Order: sequence, then structure tokens, then C-alpha cells
Amino acid sequence: MPAYDRRAFIKALSAAPAASILSISNAHAAKVKARVVVVGGGYGGATAAKYLRLLDPGIEVTLIERETVYTSCPLSNEVVSGERAIETLQVGYKGIQKHGVRVVHDEVTAIDPAKKSVTTAGGQNFVYDALILSPGVEFNYGAVQGLSKELAESRLPHAWKAGPQTLLLKRQLEAMPDGGRFIIAVPKGPFRCPPGPYERAAQVAHYCKQHGKNKAKILILDANDSFSKKPLFEQAWKALYGYGPDGMIEWVSGANDGKVERVDPDSLTCHTGFGEHNGDVVNIIPPHSAGKVARDLGLATFKNAWCEVKPESMEATGQKDIYVIGDSCVGGDLATNNAFPKSAHMAMSQAKMAAAALVAKINGLPLPVPVYTNTCYSVVAPDWGFSVVHLYRVENGQWVYIKSGSGISPVTLGTPPKPVPRIYRRLEAQYAEGWLRNVLADAFG
Repeated sequence: MPAYDRRAFIKALSAAPAASILSISNAHAAKVKARVVVVGGGYGGATAAKYLRLLDPGIEVTLIERETVYTSCPLSNEVVSGERAIETLQVGYKGIQKHGVRVVHDEVTAIDPAKKSVTTAGGQNFVYDALILSPGVEFNYGAVQGLSKELAESRLPHAWKAGPQTLLLKRQLEAMPDGGRFIIAVPKGPFRCPPGPYERAAQVAHYCKQHGKNKAKILILDANDSFSKKPLFEQAWKALYGYGPDGMIEWVSGANDGKVERVDPDSLTCHTGFGEHNGDVVNIIPPHSAGKVARDLGLATFKNAWCEVKPESMEATGQKDIYVIGDSCVGGDLATNNAFPKSAHMAMSQAKMAAAALVAKINGLPLPVPVYTNTCYSVVAPDWGFSVVHLYRVENGQWVYIKSGSGISPVTLGTPPKPVPRIYRRLEAQYAEGWLRNVLADAFG
């Protein structure tokens, strides 16, 4: 057993960003204690792989990821508006390799829980003692009649995975005439990045304002009746772009026939239950679920879409020694729909908890007391941002939302209520940039 006690271990975990105090002495690294395979190299997978090595260098960690460069989804809407170059969101895997993580760029094709092995398209086979899955999401194109993966990659980009589709959507926006209509179709929740569609609407409107397309219309057709940070978005839309039927941005809820059921790719027409809407750019975000490798293992047991996990460790409820983190899993207070948001920061928090739980288990230590955190920034203009913070603890095997530590940017201040000074919004837009640099360095550095 390593020469450190439980108190030191928990103290180290609580200061997770300070990597220097997390490392177990390299004297313990000569003998491999366990082999852990991590599938998926986004924010969650990269963080899990890195922190396993930081917490205990005696653990052999292999990260399997298809892409050689990761592109951050957070703040990628700024690429669509031209406020950010996509290169500012991209990072490779040399940083985590410096921590001793073996990085394999390949695609997982099969997992055998009985043999504890992972097979890849390149014919490689990896045996594990524990497996961490962070496979992201799988898009259900068939849920919208007329939509397909091929169309999403060529004419109807969803851009809900940052990369080539983000740039395609940007080009389509640039080609849209003044007076054109940009349609964003939002799926029924839960979905990745809950505030993302509404931030995108603002960034598209910002582009139109900056490029003389003042007669443009951004129409949000939403399968939901409300959305994350709604009062803050509506306040910003109204102040910056005009909001409502006569404004640049208009939101149509599910209760008001906002759910898109069918699309005609030739005429760029979105059909709802009782109406149709023609667009010059059509951005349909398909419903999605847990990534394919998790679904193939039968782990997507919640609503046949998402993976349920144990709150104290992130271990899958249906498979021993398999942990699911990031967008594929579901947690929080599911009965009241106060579930974990599917965000980058939450994925990283889950990754650190899974890594800590594994290190404790491997070294015969009690599980550390988990606290899950999420911070999410939304930028609606270069000088206007806002954020939300969520905290969760675990009590009696259940997630509990911590109200006292959580919060959201205010819509107004004081009594009687007064507008929030613009400097607050400007500062939060700047904080978003700092947050991005920090999480990229934390996960991949």
C-alpha cells in the first residue's frame, strides 16, 4: 500500500487542479498495480487518464481515441460567428503523454467485459483491470424524417460535435442573404450542452448585426417548453438583437408547435406537427443518446438512452469494473429532472471522481467523499456573458443538489430590481475565455 493515508488522499483530491500535490511517489511506479483503459479522449476521457497517473503512477493507463486533435465544443459557437478561430479550441495529446499515459489513436470496435478486453479497428487488443468509458454521444438522425448523417455532413450540419461541421455552418451563415432565415431546431432534452442552441442563436445574430444583415431572422424551433438560463438569454436577446415575432431572434416552444418532425433538404423546409418553416440555413440538432460503445454493452438503461452510474464512484450500475463519465451518463435528481448537465466541466468532475475511486480501490483505501461540480459560461456577444454553477454531493447513495454553493448570474440586482451593470456582463465574457484556457490545460496539459 502506498505511504499515504486517507486524509492526505482526500485533501489531494479536493485540490485536483494542483497536480503537483496529487502524485504518489514514483517509488511505487516500478510495479504495475493495475491496467486501466480509457475509451474516448474528450474532456472527460483525457482528464480521467491524466488524473489516474497523477494520483498513482503505478497504474498503467491507455487512452484510446480516434482523432489526433481534439476540438472543444464549449465556445465553438464563436467560430460560427467569426469571433474565434477554430484553432483556439484545438489541442493534441502530447500533454497527457508526458504524464505517462499511453495514447492510441484508433477506433474501438468491441469490448468483452468477461475477458476484460478492448478491440480496435486497427486490430489491436487491450486487456484491462478497469475500464473508463467516455464515448460522447450518438446522434439519432432517424428521429427527424428526411435527415441523415450524410446530409448533416454536407448540407444540414448540426455542428453539435465541433470540427468540420462547425466550419460548414459558418460558411452557410456567411452566404446567407440579408433578410434570410437561420433555423435552429432543438431536440427534446436531455441533450449535450443545454444552453448551446440559445447561445448559438445569439452568436448568429451578432454576426448578422456586424455584417449588415439587419433584416435576418433567427428562428429557434424547440421541442422543449423551457431552457437553461432562459431569463438571461431573453434579456440579452431583447437588449442586443430584438426578441420576439418582430425581433431578429424568435423562440417557438414545444407547446406552441416548435418540435421539428420532418425536414425537406431540397427546399430547406422544416415541418412541425401543424406548420412548416422555410429557411436559408437549417441547423437541425438531432436527438442523441449515449455513445455507441456504451450502448453496445447494454449500459444505456435510463430511458434506453443514457447510462446509469453509482454516485459514489461513477461505476456503471450494470457492469463491474466499468465506469461511465461525460455526456453518456446520467445522474443527479432524475425524479425532478434536476439531472447532471451534459457539459465539459461536469465531465471533468466525473472523471476526477472516477479516477479517485479507482485509485482508492486499487490501493485498498476507502472511497473519498465525492462532490461533483459544473461551471458553464454562455457568451451572447463579445462583451456580454453569464454563467451557472452546479454542485452535487452524495448522501445515502443518492445525488443531492447543493443549493447553498450553486448559483446563476443575476438578471437584476437590488430591491427594487435594477438592471445589472454592463461591466458585469463584460467581465463574465472575459471570464469565459479564462475558463476555456484553464479547462483545456487541466484536461490536456
